[in-house]
Amino acid sequence: MTDELVEKVRAGNDHAFRILIETYKQTIYRTVYSVLRNQKDAEDVTQEVFIKIYTSLPQYKNQGFKTWITRIAVNHAIDLKRKRQRQKEEPHDERSTEVDLGVSDDAEAVFFQNERRKQILRKLKDLPEGYRDVVYDYYISEKTFKQIAEEQQIQVKSVEVKLYRARNWMRKHWKEEDFS
Repeated sequence: MTDELVEKVRAGNDHAFRILIETYKQTIYRTVYSVLRNQKDAEDVTQEVFIKIYTSLPQYKNQGFKTWITRIAVNHAIDLKRKRQRQKEEPHDERSTEVDLGVSDDAEAVFFQNERRKQILRKLKDLPEGYRDVVYDYYISEKTFKQIAEEQQIQVKSVEVKLYRARNWMRKHWKEEDFS
């Protein structure tokens, strides 16, 4: 039955996609919740997962649909968890936190966020060349260690070491006032 629904969704049948959602939404939610342990985040990620499933259906190879969507759900949840962890590590002032959370539509806050981003990108140019790409990929492009390692054709451990050394370099050479 699932393979038939998948084929109908691929053919553009929205009703078939609604049936897929109803069939698997609890499974996806439970999977995501088990990683995030937060109801609101789990609900949001569950919706994002179904969007990802819909856009990725052309690549699905008709082998274990439930396993495939569960893997998408787990990856999405882990990505959010990592992103939140990085946000905890980064210093924020109240204004940038408000904009990051999408709470304020205030044009002034958006302006300051964009200015801060430009300032950070300029500061990244000061980093030694060996660290710059890793820091940019990890913090700005939000890539995983594995993705960075594959792109740079180096070991994952090398990415971790470069990022560690880059953080130490930044602590030593940058002052908080540089970003005020």
